[in-house]
Amino acid sequence: MTYCVGLLLKAGVVLLSDTRTNAGLDNIATYRKTFVFEEPGERVIAIMTAGSLSVTQTTVARLEEAVSDLEPNPERSVLMAPSMLQVAQIVGRTLSEVSAEIRERMDRSAQSASASMIVAGQRKGGGMRMFLVYPEGNFIEATADTPFLQIGEHKYGKPILDRVVTPETSLSDAKKAVLLSMDSTLRSNLSVGMPLDLTVIAADALRVTEQRRIEADDPGFQEMSRAWSRALRDGFAEIKV
Repeated sequence: MTYCVGLLLKAGVVLLSDTRTNAGLDNIATYRKTFVFEEPGERVIAIMTAGSLSVTQTTVARLEEAVSDLEPNPERSVLMAPSMLQVAQIVGRTLSEVSAEIRERMDRSAQSASASMIVAGQRKGGGMRMFLVYPEGNFIEATADTPFLQIGEHKYGKPILDRVVTPETSLSDAKKAVLLSMDSTLRSNLSVGMPLDLTVIAADALRVTEQRRIEADDPGFQEMSRAWSRALRDGFAEIKV
């Protein structure tokens, strides 16, 4: 399983993904789930993936191939699409095609293949946008009413986002929110695991402004986790019934 979360704010986009994949308790591995397509000053696109590893890896590989093609096709290359909406359409179409191909082969062995993606970014002259792309290729968009999207094992990390995240949330507070959302998920589901990949795209920067990997022994993340646990215990003790 996995957990990926993205926040769409007036100040920019904050994205966080774990890196754990598993096919059973004895087959656990680490794979990157955040991918960036970037032309600094022109456009920046980040994609987070969840679900079948064969589907997500093949989809990303095809998107990368379309970008690097000697004669790139605007209908296939996310770096040539004239809008973020059309970027989401390209990703959705590619994901749907790959899902159908792999599902057809796997159905013969009574297996299934499914994956979803969060696509976020901005092109020059356009606004910052973020979409959740489903296995069938259709998608929904983050809005001011719901400024965050999640894929994978999302239920444990959703309450804090519902309570604290608004479009006016600062990038600093947004990073704290996604990290605490992930911390709650890590504590409740063993199929989500470290290390974590954090990506920040400031509004109108048209490039990734922060990208780092957070390891299990990261002192800042550990202290944040301990402080959150203390705050929850203290708040629980203060409530009267």
